[in-house]
Amino acid sequence: MPGPIVFAIGILAQILFSGRMILQWILSERAKKVVSPSIFWILSMAGSYMLFIYGWIRDDFAIILGQIISYYVYIWNLGIKGVWKRVNVVLRALLLLTPVAAIVYMAGDWSYHYERLFRNDEIPLWLLIYGSAGQIIFTLRFIYQWLYSSRRGESVLPRGFWIISLTGSLIIISYAIYRLDPVLILGQCTGAFVYTRNLLILRRETAE
Repeated sequence: MPGPIVFAIGILAQILFSGRMILQWILSERAKKVVSPSIFWILSMAGSYMLFIYGWIRDDFAIILGQIISYYVYIWNLGIKGVWKRVNVVLRALLLLTPVAAIVYMAGDWSYHYERLFRNDEIPLWLLIYGSAGQIIFTLRFIYQWLYSSRRGESVLPRGFWIISLTGSLIIISYAIYRLDPVLILGQCTGAFVYTRNLLILRRETAE
């Protein structure tokens, strides 16, 4: 059972994730349209960094997989908004290289990490596959957002982003309930509400 420090790291990550969604929702309500503020991506990157550490300590491949992919999409969005270049160069290097260093470290002793991540007695293989599928779907929203924004030349959060978010979130919530993981449950329940609300805002935009 993870200790209080481990849960504290995970809870901090979810606070950052929930905070980004709440701020984005509030700013969207004020603007009467769905917006993509810089603070959303700053909190996303910080939360992802923390949740990656949490997943690593908990030997949870589903969490690790989801964070590695979306993490660099957060950085791309900060870049297109002009925020990333204002970050201290040393901090930028640290943020960019941490996931890469983790992957290189795992590759150096793959047999050990394979046993640790894929033969974990606490996570049956079927549950690992199910949780990873949820994380992949959840992560695809940022791949979709990146491709959509790249075509438009600006950072936006389109309807498809919120549909994929809600779908992935519901899968992860069920995964977290089975694993009795309050960290994931807390973050995803907050997110599911905001995803639904953004879809309603977009529907209102279309109607107008």
